[in-house]
Amino acid sequence: MTPNAAFSGPSRRSFLASTAVATAAVAGGMPLLAACGGSDSESREGATSGKAADKLLPTFVASTVAKPDLPSKNGSAAGYTGKVDLAALATSVPEKLGTGSPFKIMSPFWGSPPKPGCAYYTALDSAAGTKVTWQNQDGNTYGEKLGAVLASSSIPDMVVVPGWELVGKIANAVTAKFMDLGPYLAGDKVKKYPNLAAIPSDAWRMGIFGGALRGIPMPAATANWITPLYRKDIFDKKGYSVPKSTDEFMSWAKEATSAKAKVWACGDMTWSAWSMFGVRGSGTIGWDIGSDGKPTYRVEQPEYLEALEWVRKLFDAGVVHPDDKARSGDAGQRFTAGQILVWNTNIADWYGRTAEQAQSNPDLKIEAMDLFGADGGDPQLYASQPAIIWSLIRKGASKETVENALAAADFAAAPYGTKERMLVDYGVEGTHYTVKDGVPVKNDLGNSEVLNAWVMLAAPAAYFAHPDFPEVARKQVEWQQRMGAFMKKTSTYGMNIVEPSRYANLASQFEQLEIDYVRGNKKLSDVQAAISTWKSSGGDKLRDWYKELIDKNGSGN
Repeated sequence: MTPNAAFSGPSRRSFLASTAVATAAVAGGMPLLAACGGSDSESREGATSGKAADKLLPTFVASTVAKPDLPSKNGSAAGYTGKVDLAALATSVPEKLGTGSPFKIMSPFWGSPPKPGCAYYTALDSAAGTKVTWQNQDGNTYGEKLGAVLASSSIPDMVVVPGWELVGKIANAVTAKFMDLGPYLAGDKVKKYPNLAAIPSDAWRMGIFGGALRGIPMPAATANWITPLYRKDIFDKKGYSVPKSTDEFMSWAKEATSAKAKVWACGDMTWSAWSMFGVRGSGTIGWDIGSDGKPTYRVEQPEYLEALEWVRKLFDAGVVHPDDKARSGDAGQRFTAGQILVWNTNIADWYGRTAEQAQSNPDLKIEAMDLFGADGGDPQLYASQPAIIWSLIRKGASKETVENALAAADFAAAPYGTKERMLVDYGVEGTHYTVKDGVPVKNDLGNSEVLNAWVMLAAPAAYFAHPDFPEVARKQVEWQQRMGAFMKKTSTYGMNIVEPSRYANLASQFEQLEIDYVRGNKKLSDVQAAISTWKSSGGDKLRDWYKELIDKNGSGN
C-alpha cells in the first residue's frame, strides 16, 4: 500500500509520504518534524519534555496478545515470522467502545479512495461501533488542504496530521484548534483503550502539542534509515562483492555499469550517503549539541559537504541511471527490471517489491547492504523520532464524539495477531481476501478498498510481519538491529519542537540545492554560500534559541 506517485530523485516531502504509508501498511512508521509548546495562553514555540511531559502521558501497559518471534532490539521494529493461525486470532477489543454516533475524519490518501458505504468501511464501523464519514484528501497536496481547513471555522471532528506538514502556521494551528486529550487518556485513564495503552511512551511524548497531550501517535522504530537495497540475484550471478566503503562502492559501480547493456549501478544515493558520512536528518532532529556545548545544524557538519561531493562523483562517473539524473520515471521499476542494481529507499519496499515480483520474476532476490562508514569503518547513525503521524480531535467536540474517535483509534492500534488487526489490514474474508496455504491474499476488491484510511488513525508499536514472505520480515528486523547498534540520539531526540515562525523557511532552500549540486547543476561554492546565508539570515540566532530550549528542557540524548 504505497502512494502511486512515482519519483526518482529524493524529494523530502514525497519520499516521507511514500515511506509513511508504506510503513504504516506493513511495519510502523518513519519519523520527522513535530510541534509542541507551553500552555495555550503562552507562546506556542518551544517544547515540553522531561518531568513536565511525563505528567501528561498515558500509563504504558504492554500488549501480551501476540509475542513477536523477534523482539525489538537496538531501536528496531519487532518481527513476526511464524505462521498465523487465522482461526485462533486473539481479540484485543473485547467489547465495542464506540456508540455509533457519527463523526468525520479528514486524512491524507494516496490513490483512489473507496466509495462511502463500501464493504470495508461498513465492516470496520460495525466491529468498532463507529460511524465514520471519511473526508479523504490527496496526500500529495495535503498540506494545502490542511492549511485551508485549519484556517477556517469548519474543522472535521478528527484530523490526521503528518509530521512533514507541521511547518509555518499549521504547526501553531495544531495547538489552537485541537483539544487536550489528557482528561481521556492521561495516566490510568488510557486503560479503557488497551491498544492505545500499549503504544510506547516515547511515541506518546511526541503527541504533546502546546503543553497538552493532543496527538494520538503512529509509533515508529527509531533504528529506521533509508535502506540501500541491492539485487542479490545479479550480484551472485556476476560474482560481485558487497561494497563496505564509499571507495569500494565507486569501484564496484564503475565495474557494474554498462550503458550499452542498459545497466547502471544505482539511482541517486543521496539518502544513503547521509548515513554513510554520519549526517543528521533534516528538520528539528538535525540539531545536536557538540563537545563545545554549542548546538549545530546538519548543514554545518563537515560531513554534509563530503556526502554531497561523493554523490556528485557517482553522477559524474556515469554510474547513476540517466532517468534518476533527470528525476523522471519510477526508480523502483528500474530496480526490479535490473536497470539499476542498488536502490536506496524505505525499508518497506523490500517486502513490497518482493511480493510484486514473486510471480512474474521468481528468481529476483533482494537484500539490503549494511550501512558503512565512508572510510569503511563503523557508521555513525542517528536515531529517528519515535512517531511521525498524529490524529487529533477538534476543540469543542462533544464527549460522545471524542469517545467514538478514541474507539476508532484504539481499534486501528490493534497489535499483530488479533482479529482487529486482520480486519484493518485485510478486510473481510471472502469479500476482500481469501486464505491460501494459511496466508491471506487480497482480491481485486480488497486491493481497491482496503487502503490507507484506518491505518492512519493510530498504530501499534512498530513491527514487520509478512505471512507470505516471513523471511523478508526477519531480514528487515535483523538489518535494523545490526544498524541500531551504531545509533546515537541527538539532543533533540524525542522532543516535539516548534521553531519560531520567523525561522520557519530558513532551511527550505537546501533540498533543491542538494538535488541540483549532485547533478552538476550547481557548484560547491553555491552550497557553501547557502550555508553562510543560512547562518547570517537567522541560523546563528536559531542556534541561540536551541541552546536556551535545551538548557531549559534537557537534552534528548
